[in-house]
Amino acid sequence: MRARMADIAKQAQVSEATVSRVIDDRPGVSAETRQAVLTALDVLGYERPERLRKRSAGLVGLVVPELDNPIFPAFAQVIESTLAQHGYTPVLCTQSPGGVTEDEYVEMLLDRQVSGIVFISSLAADTTSDRSRYQRLLDRPLPIVLVNGYAKELEAPFVSCDDRVAGELAVTHLVALGHRRIGMISGPNRFINTQRKLEGYRNAMKREVGLSDAEVDELISLTLFGVEGGEVAADRLLTKGVTGIICASDMMALGAIRAARRRGLRVPEEVSVIGFDDSALIPFTDPPLTTLRQPVAAMAVAAVRSLVDEINGHGAPHSEYLFHPELVVRNSTAIAPMRSEVSVTVA
Repeated sequence: MRARMADIAKQAQVSEATVSRVIDDRPGVSAETRQAVLTALDVLGYERPERLRKRSAGLVGLVVPELDNPIFPAFAQVIESTLAQHGYTPVLCTQSPGGVTEDEYVEMLLDRQVSGIVFISSLAADTTSDRSRYQRLLDRPLPIVLVNGYAKELEAPFVSCDDRVAGELAVTHLVALGHRRIGMISGPNRFINTQRKLEGYRNAMKREVGLSDAEVDELISLTLFGVEGGEVAADRLLTKGVTGIICASDMMALGAIRAARRRGLRVPEEVSVIGFDDSALIPFTDPPLTTLRQPVAAMAVAAVRSLVDEINGHGAPHSEYLFHPELVVRNSTAIAPMRSEVSVTVA
């Protein structure tokens, strides 16, 4: 028992005496500390004393693709706190290159007998992936909710940001500033989020600028997600003389700004850049980034409510909840330069 107490205390970052008070259900422990100890019990796989079981409705898995992109910790934080408000203990599963896979995490969560799983930007977002893995969970049946990973063949609740609207809002903003050569950077086309952003971008470019499909295709640069991918893709677009660049993530946008500066171009005086997500640090970049804000809090709360309804047998609608992005204008976009002012250096 002493070894167990030490393990629990270490996991909860409290003293063994505090663990003892919580397990014995004695007063003198704050609600936050008590919850930390109860969570430690669950995460370590120890059975709660009978008198404490009523305090928890069970474990819920939260599977995220990574933590390097700040938008994913933002989603995780709100989902975890909302789950706790409903009495559930979240189990965070974070993937990393060469580490534990999504499928391996799911097996671990099933071994823990979780009450449900929330997936954020999961393999379901990849249209070439085997989505039967999620159907098998639904057939168990195990309640699941997918955030930004819509798959029409799955009968489950989905929560998504409206990527088509995001693409259109970005183009409309740059056109209003006088830009006509507007490029689009996104991840591989197999992802549903990429397909939707490109659809919105294409529609707006044809409507607002009058370009043909072939002309729009010339202004699209697909790459890997992340700063490095954004830099490489932006370099290709800058060679084509774009004055505005729309990016599928804030990290890509930071890469685009780096590419512009490497060519000696000023942002936003000579090149305007728009990101997507608006995570916490983006207002403090140089320059502060104009971006499409995902309504993280509203989306996270909707995901948890849908999951809790499923767990409780109330049956959340098996459809996609689409949340409208918000254009946040900062200092990375400006009036389009005169063509003679734009210096294009071919690498």
